[in-house]
Amino acid sequence: MDDTLMTESEDDEMIDSNYDSSSDEADLNEADFKIVTKEKPKQYQVDFKVHSIQDILNFQQQEISHVEGVLGAQKESAATLLRHFKWNKEKLIEKYFADSESTMREAGVFLNPEQRPKLLKINGFCCDICCDDDEDLESLALSCQHRFCINCYQQYLELKIKDEGESRNIQCPGRQCSLKVDEKTVELVVTKNFARYVKLLLRTYVDDKSTIKWCPSPNCEYAVECSVTKKYLQEIVPTVTCLCGYSWCFGCSLSDHQPSICELVKIWLKKCEDDSETANWMNANTKECVKCNSVIEKNGGCNHMTCRKCKHEFCWICSGPWSDHGSQWYTCNRFDEKAGIEARDAQAKSRAALERYLHYFNRYANHLQSQKLDKETYEKIEKKMEQVQINTKLSWIEVQFIKQAATVLFDARGTLRWTYAFAYYLSKPNNQTELFEDNQRDLEMAVEQLSELLESPLATEEDKIRTLRDNMVNKLVYVSQRREIILEDTSKGLLEGRWKYK
Repeated sequence: MDDTLMTESEDDEMIDSNYDSSSDEADLNEADFKIVTKEKPKQYQVDFKVHSIQDILNFQQQEISHVEGVLGAQKESAATLLRHFKWNKEKLIEKYFADSESTMREAGVFLNPEQRPKLLKINGFCCDICCDDDEDLESLALSCQHRFCINCYQQYLELKIKDEGESRNIQCPGRQCSLKVDEKTVELVVTKNFARYVKLLLRTYVDDKSTIKWCPSPNCEYAVECSVTKKYLQEIVPTVTCLCGYSWCFGCSLSDHQPSICELVKIWLKKCEDDSETANWMNANTKECVKCNSVIEKNGGCNHMTCRKCKHEFCWICSGPWSDHGSQWYTCNRFDEKAGIEARDAQAKSRAALERYLHYFNRYANHLQSQKLDKETYEKIEKKMEQVQINTKLSWIEVQFIKQAATVLFDARGTLRWTYAFAYYLSKPNNQTELFEDNQRDLEMAVEQLSELLESPLATEEDKIRTLRDNMVNKLVYVSQRREIILEDTSKGLLEGRWKYK
């Protein structure tokens, strides 16, 4: 596998701050810990490139220029055609040479590109939208000749861009007219939101490309290019790391979830959303009907239960049929009856399934919570490290081991979190799953030891700090090794098809 390729160029300043692409900052931002490296990819890593806004603008312009030359079309027409065909140049060129006029009509392109829209003052003109007929009123019309005053045209375009977030599919405001308003026309009319319009066009370019995606981190404007497509998502977890520091899955755009494949992650998150809040309470306060498995809550002292769904009557204590209990209303002397044993077996299986889920969910949730706590611990210690550097002769490099430890710990806990989701869906225990659980156990033990070191009181003496540094560096190296082992093994298993799911 080739070395990971990354490009790192500055954003172009042509895009102003009118466009709001951000959402609220997440409580837990992996970017605080991530370090982008250019090491040789491991078995579980994929090749990817990170592109700036200027890179994307350049790619877009290159494709427009290519089609412009092949078709002999104007730049704006070539751009509109490409956006209509979602940047599939081959399909566009094939259809264009088969029937150019029909293709242009379908895409909403000017049929007579020589007649570019111009702002004109026309005697006797009356705007059909606002009915203004001022003789000094400027108006605009596309080649369809649906003419409107500049004020109405401007308001129409501003509404489309600012409020509706539209860019490539803005049509002539004339009734049932399918002609597209191209970029040059928008630039002629719109001033305030033109930068937002350009950025929206840029986003549609990336959205139409299966091998390029915007980084999902809040406020990040980088895009990542990766060749892993949907058909390979059963074999690999395509984790990429943006230049902003955020690691995420190129397949589903969620945060890094190695070693679980996207399909399992989707099912797991749905199950957690549906089951986790009530599972503990249900486990303690409910039973299932032995006939239809409906969940029943005991809301009184009587042990005679009647299922509202199937009307089956049974004993709360032994789960046997109530008809066998005679007049023994509040005590159960049929505990070992065959029917009761069978009913309890059925309920035991159901309870066992719930307990199994809670086993994996609780550990998954614990590592998620621990990630947040480890971050808080790091932020507190980082301030103290700055003070230690001031009070001692230690260099900036010598006090950075805390940050390195936090980085490794954060990544390792994330991996551990998803190993529990992965393990939940594995089929019956075998040599493969036992080896996986051994690797999981070793990583977990190492993680807890490193976490304990990170939370230990920080000395102010140089000798003690150096000792802590040596211990912490040794442990973080070991944690990194254990994490790599489990990721390498699971990744190889995915490629070889070794893992079998329930």
